[in-house]
Amino acid sequence: MPLTCRGRVRGQEPSRGDVDDALGKFSLTLIDTLDTLVVLNKTKEFEEAVKKVIKDVNLDNDIVVSVFETNIRVLGGLLGGHSVAIMLKEKGEYMQWYNGELLHMAKELGYKLLPAFNTTSGLPYPRVNLKFGVRHPEARTGTETDTCTACAGTLILEFAALSRFTGTSIFEEYARKALDFIWEKRQRSSNLVGVTINIHTGDWVRKDSGVGAGIDSYYEYLLKAYVLLGDDSFLERFNTHYDAIMRYISQPPLLLDVHIHKPMLNARTWMDSLLAFFPGLQVLKGDIRPAIETHEMLYQVIKKHNFLPEAFTTDFRVHWAQHPLRPEFAESTYFLYKATGDPYYLEVGKTLIENLNKYARVPCGFAAMKDVRTGSHEDRMDSFFLAEMFKYLYLLFADKEDMIFDIEDYIFTTEAHLLPLWLSTTNQTISKKNTTTEYTELDDSNFDWTCPNTQILFPNDPMFAQSIREPLKNVVDKSCPRGISRAEESLGSGPKPPLRARDFMASNPEHLEILKKMGVSLIHLKDGRVQLVQHAVQAASSLDAEDGLRFMQEMIELSSQQQKEQQLPPRAVQIVSHPFFGRVVLTAGPAQFGMDLSKHKAGTRGFVATIKPYNGCSEITNPEAVKEKIALMQRGQCMFAEKARNIQKAGAIGGIVIDDNEGSSSDTAPLFQMAGDGKNTDDITIPMLFLFNKEGNIILDAIREYEAVEVLLSDKAKDRDLEMENMDQKLSENDSHKQNAEEATSASQDVGAVSEEPEEEESSDVTDPDSFSPANADSDSVSISNQDSYVPGTDEAGALEPACMRGDNQPQEQKTEAESNSKVNWDNKVQPMESILADWNEDIEAFEMMEKDEL
Repeated sequence: MPLTCRGRVRGQEPSRGDVDDALGKFSLTLIDTLDTLVVLNKTKEFEEAVKKVIKDVNLDNDIVVSVFETNIRVLGGLLGGHSVAIMLKEKGEYMQWYNGELLHMAKELGYKLLPAFNTTSGLPYPRVNLKFGVRHPEARTGTETDTCTACAGTLILEFAALSRFTGTSIFEEYARKALDFIWEKRQRSSNLVGVTINIHTGDWVRKDSGVGAGIDSYYEYLLKAYVLLGDDSFLERFNTHYDAIMRYISQPPLLLDVHIHKPMLNARTWMDSLLAFFPGLQVLKGDIRPAIETHEMLYQVIKKHNFLPEAFTTDFRVHWAQHPLRPEFAESTYFLYKATGDPYYLEVGKTLIENLNKYARVPCGFAAMKDVRTGSHEDRMDSFFLAEMFKYLYLLFADKEDMIFDIEDYIFTTEAHLLPLWLSTTNQTISKKNTTTEYTELDDSNFDWTCPNTQILFPNDPMFAQSIREPLKNVVDKSCPRGISRAEESLGSGPKPPLRARDFMASNPEHLEILKKMGVSLIHLKDGRVQLVQHAVQAASSLDAEDGLRFMQEMIELSSQQQKEQQLPPRAVQIVSHPFFGRVVLTAGPAQFGMDLSKHKAGTRGFVATIKPYNGCSEITNPEAVKEKIALMQRGQCMFAEKARNIQKAGAIGGIVIDDNEGSSSDTAPLFQMAGDGKNTDDITIPMLFLFNKEGNIILDAIREYEAVEVLLSDKAKDRDLEMENMDQKLSENDSHKQNAEEATSASQDVGAVSEEPEEEESSDVTDPDSFSPANADSDSVSISNQDSYVPGTDEAGALEPACMRGDNQPQEQKTEAESNSKVNWDNKVQPMESILADWNEDIEAFEMMEKDEL
């Protein structure tokens, strides 16, 4: 411990919880830094350290340790030490006495870890007792049910190397089985994996997905397993995941967690520092541009805080202030320098070294930062600091003649231990390669099965990397993206882009022209959504590019401010009148204001009535038709909260907003959540629900066909009204039915006339506690993406949707045949009610599934 100048022995110091799971009374730091000594050309010290490990380290301790940490630090350290030991022995000067002692210890440790794999799934328990294994009466472990994806998926390099070195196949077999299981349990539609998985059932416990803590090294080991072992299936899996990462998680320069089932929804508004490894992995992959972008963003954060905070928000504020001297950013810096040869990355490395010496150096080592804002220290210096940070920084500045061996002959594990590439052809104990099922060949030249070629990546252009970095140099500047208060705005202080995020309307041609000048363009997706993407290089000038970045960061800021503490589940609109009697249940999106239907089990029941004007954006002109009824209105032209206030003033007991995007359906679109207008909405007391176009048309068509339509707004579907249904069967048809049907038809014609009005309004998909939740928006939903800056989406009036906003101009040809045929021609009355019961049953089943789904 660098502040108290003594080692940390587990049990003799106050417990730090899970952090101490890495300590097993096996001289962790000594083992973890063995191969670092050789990289630093400290061969004599290495020889002495190996002798101390052989003499003093005992692996048969009655202590519970993390399988993941013990694998990457201790097993990896022993294997890395063995790798360089045999290399030195072959050179003939050092380690001539060495006879594989470190490998024997590694094999002993490998067997001690195997009991953790005694599960039906093949996923290991997260912890194991080095002496008693798992589920032994004295083991004090084995009751856990969950593990992180990285914990189970970061074993293959060490375990396969152990098998290849020893000729004992069981280790590689167990690691492959765990990887196979995670691959099979990926979310098939998004090809993403969650953070935490049940080791017995394979169910995802945490369904958010990113490239940071909990998942990071799983992706790393898929690609590196292909490099080390030569098994094509690992590359296929990595490419499939990588395509999903770049499609959903990568929002350059940001990398934001999403939901595996709803990958267009961001799961949080902050990033953790472990994702800093990802640019380095992208270099290994050969995808340089996003690597440069994300690395530059991280460097700007470091320049602001001296170190990379353990977590920081999308507007680059500190979320978790600790910094345990993590090496991931230095790792990516090293790989980017190796790929580009750009001396800029030497300057980055120099900054890291200067900050370490200035702020972290203490008499007995380097102390972790307890708070990067205050510069306070914590009495810890984790083993990875010497195992990785020292190694990568030395390699960054080392010339080839400074090295006593060729580093290119080795691959780095996630703990930066060195494993020789010749293992790929040694002791191939696994006769059958993994079979990657349901792998879809990706039509993308980025997935060529060749090593990155720098001549292709940087064709005679030494300024390539700089041209990518330049638009990002002020991304974390104090003036950007800090939100400007209204007082500041009134004084005209602070830089202002030509278009503010809160003023943006996707249907405004003038706004679109301004976005184009800032290098921002709209991409229409197949599902009718519109994605907002910025390419800084396409901006009219560097100043316009910075304006574009500032604009997109304001989008994040706006979303963060409007984010709800709690995710709202889907609601139900149940048609209870003749002839439906509760058989038709429509999945509805909730509102972040008004009556909370989950607290009113009875719900709100009433007949529906269309309002005038149909958009509900001004005073209702037919209050007599709306009073004591549930008002139907069209999405567009104003905030949802404004609509709610207008119909409440007219006497409505509830409201249903119907999407104006033709063909939209809850079957294909993420659940929609209506946000407020940024003001206090406590004055709204009636329930408000949102129906997509397909579901809304079911109610509108019912109005045209029947005298009156009564619905129930509730948190979940109620039992159908059997008493009313039986009574209806006994009643004879009355003459008033025709008259009322004509009135309903007349009302529907008014609806048709109004529906041609411009479409613009707020919107918001349902989001998790950490995801973006818009408030006021335009009916043109926009997902804000960016290859030089990507942030979550905005709705029309400037409000943000978690990842997407809805587009008004969905191509007609994109509507599926099922969607087209699902609409009933009520005017011709050619199709009886039974012809749409199948659709209604599907809606009921979909809602029941939604109830079970943890959104």
